[in-house]
Amino acid sequence: MDPRSVFDVSVIRLDGAAATPAEDVLAAEEPLEIQMRTPADAEWTSLSVTMRTPGHDDELAVGFLLGESVVRSRRDIVSVEPWGPLSGELRVRNVVRVALAESARFDARLLRRNFYTTSSCGICGKASLEAIDAMRPPAALGTEVRIAAETLHTLPAKLRATQDVFGCTGGLHAAALFSPAGECVAVREDVGRHNAMDKLTGHALLGEMDLADKVILVSGRASFELVQKALMAGVSVLAAVGAPSSLAVQLAKAFDMTLVGFLRDGRCNIYAGERRIRTS
Repeated sequence: MDPRSVFDVSVIRLDGAAATPAEDVLAAEEPLEIQMRTPADAEWTSLSVTMRTPGHDDELAVGFLLGESVVRSRRDIVSVEPWGPLSGELRVRNVVRVALAESARFDARLLRRNFYTTSSCGICGKASLEAIDAMRPPAALGTEVRIAAETLHTLPAKLRATQDVFGCTGGLHAAALFSPAGECVAVREDVGRHNAMDKLTGHALLGEMDLADKVILVSGRASFELVQKALMAGVSVLAAVGAPSSLAVQLAKAFDMTLVGFLRDGRCNIYAGERRIRTS
């Protein structure tokens, strides 16, 4: 567990009416500004400020750019590094700068958004629905990866077993990458569900990992934005412990993604792409 991901606080604990001084551990939350520059730029461009849990900030920035359709592969990135002074009690750098290669597709018009987005909602800063639509994948997914229903039902317990920060704080979302055999490949946590997904997809892109034959499980609900981010990363199976939204289901069906919701206690609903789930 990254020590920057948690924050110790003093509290007064009540047991009935009895008050006792105690210590508690919270999930850390700090602002992160994502900046980028193309070879043609003299200045750095600030794209967004998101409230995040410190740790894996380079992956978060890269995953954000992948979800925004700015980068598609590792070759689109020249460098990614933290920048600025150490800030706050956690002593973290709250800016990440991503230098892009000529191959990156940067359109400032499509990336126009409010400067600040909360940790709970990454999509509310979008300038227009047209910009969201323009960033969708260009074609339907063709991957025919399949996962057995029995294996699918084991994933939530495996995810919980790997959530170090959640185990300490109870206050984080998680996104995990699994093989079709149920092997946990990577897990990322954050106070923002969209940040956890960005960290996971950024990790995969920086490691040049093919996600076409992988399954992503998220610890909360499946929103439109999480489906879009998974699609942009090339994932064909997305499962969620919670409910999907109506737009998430529509998007999954439009791009032939397998979308599973309410995956817990040995049950789930398959909302789209049921052929990728092997059932009895």
